[in-house]
Amino acid sequence: MRNYIAKRMLLIPVTILGILLVNFLIIQLAPGGPVEHILAQYQGMNTDAKSQFTSSAQMNMNASESRYTGASGVPEEMIKELEKQFGFDKPAHVRFFKMVKDYAVFDFGKSFYKDKSVGQLIVERMPVSISLGLWSTLIIYLIAIPLGIRKAVSDGSKMDVWTSVAVIIGSAIPVFLFAVFLIVFFAGGTYLQWFPLRGLTSDNWEELSLWGKIIDYFWHITLPVIAMVIGGFASLTMLTKNSFIDEINKQYVLTAKAKGLNQNQVLYGHVFRNAMLIVIAGFPSLLIKMLFTGSLLIEVIFSLNGIGLLGYEAIMTRDYPVIFGTIYIFGLLGLVLKLISDITYSLVDPRISFEAVS
Repeated sequence: MRNYIAKRMLLIPVTILGILLVNFLIIQLAPGGPVEHILAQYQGMNTDAKSQFTSSAQMNMNASESRYTGASGVPEEMIKELEKQFGFDKPAHVRFFKMVKDYAVFDFGKSFYKDKSVGQLIVERMPVSISLGLWSTLIIYLIAIPLGIRKAVSDGSKMDVWTSVAVIIGSAIPVFLFAVFLIVFFAGGTYLQWFPLRGLTSDNWEELSLWGKIIDYFWHITLPVIAMVIGGFASLTMLTKNSFIDEINKQYVLTAKAKGLNQNQVLYGHVFRNAMLIVIAGFPSLLIKMLFTGSLLIEVIFSLNGIGLLGYEAIMTRDYPVIFGTIYIFGLLGLVLKLISDITYSLVDPRISFEAVS
């Protein structure tokens, strides 16, 4: 197992490099960019503002043909200054290798539009996403695993049927619709106003006692977590059920029952360890989904300043340092969690060995 872990650790930098390269190439081919973003703002300024932005001598210059959309009538010196400011005065391969060198020491640079470093922005936003992701994942597992086991044991019963209907509805309706429903009914949208509409804490957070801060935190996070749980527990429930049904029908279960073991002894003493392997394997992907992709719309709807919202804002404004910084962090986090998942495989079932495939 040590050799496998060592080889996987060596593969992480290579994989991260590939992720960055692919995304860098996509960004280069995608239309728009920070220069175009600034040019669009410039073109929308009135004449007085333009005169303050550039000198009259520059305004009288005829801009040459430019590869940037919206550059018509913009002084060439201004475009070159913007390219230098954003680092586009250097060839693409030079910018990429500089980025890789900086990222190796976790130097993500500075945001194009926010007066903060990317690392500082990520650190500021991370607690919100971690709160949503961890609580959602924990509650999903606490609901889905017992429910999946119960459905497997009582397969075909009325309980299995009506819970399957609930699971299907949960998987069919988008998460953001659940979020809107919760806001309308419980956050002052139309009916009740039991929960706050936005933010993770109240404005008077610093003035609250420790117990008051705990209550305030859970008061704010309840609706976002409920929305994410409802949209995320369905697949894990069915995965758990199918995994247990597959194990229950195997020969070793029949042998255990023939020896006189009761249902709980067979289920949790023999079946559980084998059936849980596939559920454990899905933990990293579920956690990453909850941390980033799953919480994106939730953070937008509930005005929560997390990593998902940060990445979305960066994509919309072409804030490349923030885009690549978040990609790097989540790529690294996903690879580490996948390695932890493989190690957990071996801990759950010592018969599993990755040495032959490493």
